[in-house]
Amino acid sequence: MTTLPRAEGTGALRAPVAGTVAGYPGPPLTRPHILVVNGRKVRHPVFVIGAPRAGPEMLARAFKRTPGFHMTLGQRWVLPVVQAFARTPSLARGRPEAAATVLRDAFAQGWQISPGCCLGCTLACREAAGTPGTGPCVAEQGISRYGDASPELLYCADSLVDAFPDARLVQIVRDGRDVVAAMLTDAPALAWFRPGFVNLDAEITHPLLGLDSPPDRGQWTDASVAGKCAMRWRGTVRLMARLRMRLSAEQLITLRYEDMVRRPAAAASALATFTGFEVAPLEAQVAGTPMEPGAWRRLLTPAQAAEVEQVAGEELRRVGYGA
Repeated sequence: MTTLPRAEGTGALRAPVAGTVAGYPGPPLTRPHILVVNGRKVRHPVFVIGAPRAGPEMLARAFKRTPGFHMTLGQRWVLPVVQAFARTPSLARGRPEAAATVLRDAFAQGWQISPGCCLGCTLACREAAGTPGTGPCVAEQGISRYGDASPELLYCADSLVDAFPDARLVQIVRDGRDVVAAMLTDAPALAWFRPGFVNLDAEITHPLLGLDSPPDRGQWTDASVAGKCAMRWRGTVRLMARLRMRLSAEQLITLRYEDMVRRPAAAASALATFTGFEVAPLEAQVAGTPMEPGAWRRLLTPAQAAEVEQVAGEELRRVGYGA
């Protein structure tokens, strides 16, 4: 599998991508907290993070179909909490222990197995499991690992590490032009752009929208929907770079989406090495869909492609998508 080139400057993905990650000194661990779910201690939970339509769902399917792995994707107890942190990032600022406690409590509920536990899950979660959602998608007695790949999980990654100091994070980077093209067809992703959905007046910066500075706010106001999607992708690249700087190779791995699609066996092998768990084969049947690598060439108009380049061209080249 390929690696991303090293790059300098704020926001660069500085370590190799797709299977090998350069180590960085990790943050000091928070006070140990043992979470017990279904009568078992939660150890080394796996969280899959990335931009919207960048591929976390593909990995979620693989993990959900791995015997012994209980992976959730938009579980009814978890998703509202994750979205609250994403919508209002100031909730977690300066209150790491409180944010960690809220997340632990959410997952303590979300990972519980009961006869009706899947009935309130998202359709994406039920489809990933390959079950109709009328009963549990995993056998309680067989669970040995837990994980989650909820949308917008990236925006509470720091709090996840505070909540679970032994967590394993898998982040996915995808060509921003393809991400924009796919987001333009995705109603849940576009919902974040509705007026009033996010209160920008109450937030100094807003990672979910890609707003890091006052100039970004002016750019946001003037951008088309495609430009706003590009700002979101640019923001995720910057967030993932910061995570790579503060977490060790034992705790964080970055996969390139295109490698996952073209060489799924190699991606599964990298995940097995990283998690210590044999992951089910990745299913990458994406030809002719917005999830196909390079789909932006047929889905974006010339004007949209030019705006994506204007907004996120520097980040595209920094992570190896300049051609």
